Amino acid sequence: MGVEAVPPPGPSSKPPPAEPQQVKLPPERARAHSRESLWSLRKALPRRYRVPFAIAMPAAVILTWCVLTLGSNPIVSPLFLPSPIQVLQATLAMIFEHTLFPAIWASTLRILISFVAAAVVALPLGIFMGAFEPFNRLMEPVMAPLRYMPISAFIPLLILWFGIYEKQKIAFLFLGVFVYLLPVVVTAIRAVPEELVQTALTLGATKFQVIRTVLLPSALPEIFDSFRVMNAISWTYVILAEAVNPEHGLGYMVELARTHQKASWSFAGLIVIGGIGLLTDLIIRSLSSVFFRWREGP
Repeated sequence: MGVEAVPPPGPSSKPPPAEPQQVKLPPERARAHSRESLWSLRKALPRRYRVPFAIAMPAAVILTWCVLTLGSNPIVSPLFLPSPIQVLQATLAMIFEHTLFPAIWASTLRILISFVAAAVVALPLGIFMGAFEPFNRLMEPVMAPLRYMPISAFIPLLILWFGIYEKQKIAFLFLGVFVYLLPVVVTAIRAVPEELVQTALTLGATKFQVIRTVLLPSALPEIFDSFRVMNAISWTYVILAEAVNPEHGLGYMVELARTHQKASWSFAGLIVIGGIGLLTDLIIRSLSSVFFRWREGP
């Protein structure tokens, strides 16, 4: 008795593949999942939360400030903490007396000159220290201790060397930026992958061609990003720089307010310095995004 062969099932006999169904989470689990994604480690904040998170803490600080200082019987004396209204009045007074904008220009010019001078010196020196180990061994014993010395301790020496006028202020700001910018440049040059260097050398590039075409372009984005930190350091040191023989500048205004016990003027000067620092930081970030578009985003 023969066994009939059963033909294999054709394409039409296969059941159609089931389409994947989206699983709908219960409302409780959906909210828990949303909170988990919001507070995930090192994840970008969803766009709809960025503005609320950005204004929440400043609003809380201003509200607390108003509660402590406003009213006929404020909790904190205006001698220690002036109210926002008093600070606003002091800022407007500086504007109408034509003292604020000349002070901003004087401080900005000093910071710009010292910043450019520090970059002109630190960039080539850091590149050679990062690229050539003998040169690094030669310079490191002199440069490394500078990072641990308080910059304010150099004021008497700078007065002795440059006097008490403009050169002393620019030299002080230059030193404050230089001692922090130099190690950043060295680290950025050393962080360039060795494979890129060896590939360029294998293709016949000279050492200085490798520096110009491989090391510097690869390290430049990180160096440029460090300018944001150097900018913050400059605006931090400007009050110290302008405390010696003050004639004009934001540091001079803050120091003058302190000697005359005008806390509102001191707060106004500090807020102006902070605002200018944020504005210049935004400018540096914008320039970085324009100059280094090819760099991968975070």
